Amino acid sequence: MSSRIIESIQVPFDMGNKRLDQVAAQLFPDYSRSRLQQWIKDGQLTVDGVVKRGRDKLVGGEALILDAELVAEGDWQPQPIPLDIVFEDEHILVINKPANLVVHPAAGNPDGTLLNGLIHHAPHLAEIPRAGIVHRLDKDTTGLMVVAKTLQAQASLVEQLQDRSMGREYEAVVQGHMTGGGKVDEPIGRHGTQRTRMAVSPTGKDAVTHYRVLHKFPSHTYIRCKLETGRTHQIRVHLSHIGYPLVGDATYAARTRLVKGIGPKLRDMLQGFGRQALHAKALGLIHPATQEWMEWEVELPEDFISLLECLDEDAHGTDLA
Repeated sequence: MSSRIIESIQVPFDMGNKRLDQVAAQLFPDYSRSRLQQWIKDGQLTVDGVVKRGRDKLVGGEALILDAELVAEGDWQPQPIPLDIVFEDEHILVINKPANLVVHPAAGNPDGTLLNGLIHHAPHLAEIPRAGIVHRLDKDTTGLMVVAKTLQAQASLVEQLQDRSMGREYEAVVQGHMTGGGKVDEPIGRHGTQRTRMAVSPTGKDAVTHYRVLHKFPSHTYIRCKLETGRTHQIRVHLSHIGYPLVGDATYAARTRLVKGIGPKLRDMLQGFGRQALHAKALGLIHPATQEWMEWEVELPEDFISLLECLDEDAHGTDLA
């Protein structure tokens, strides 16, 4: 499976005395810098048909000739995994991810992932890095994700993630009674001893999470979070750090808090809620081709709704189970 890209652009004279890789990044903005550097290295992006090094200087007036072949990025197998598609055109795909679905193959999950379902749905995605996946949701986090269907769309979406212009909002239920909203601005890095976990760390990468209260229950709070950054497990780590871990989060909540006085139905619900109560509710981005701002919002999944109903019933003393 392969596709070919053939493009040619003349180097403006005012770009003389600049490096080939720097000029290529400006003249071919639809492709990532790393992809362009690889094409230069492989001789698929040449100067007047001559293979050059990325650090070689140009004088201006040359023709940059891109003749590149896209090949399958990995040994991924297409699998007929159902996709809840919210929006799709020839550039991007927006899906509503269910719980219990791993996004990308890894050692413990070699197949049966969202990626396998994506390349079954659109086989050419096998030629795009990570099958067009530009951001991830944890296995048990539900909600909206965007997938790039072209290299150009991928470069645009990655840039939006990096410059923080992509809007991502989540809804969550946390343990504890919050008094109000706020912001957590704490760097996140790999946990010092447990390598599968993340943690607030002075040597980590900057991470900012805004949160506001949607509804207060006696011993829990229903909140909406807005991400500025997209670190691994960011919301889960930040909320646990400030003392309000997510309901059902076996990794970042030491234990399920069962406050005295709650009814048996809520107790069973909290003990049996088998995932973190986190849902990617809203997504907003600049469309890579039209440059128009687009937004999507999806309903809460059934288990999340049942959790909120149970909390509400218990708060109003209607839990008679």
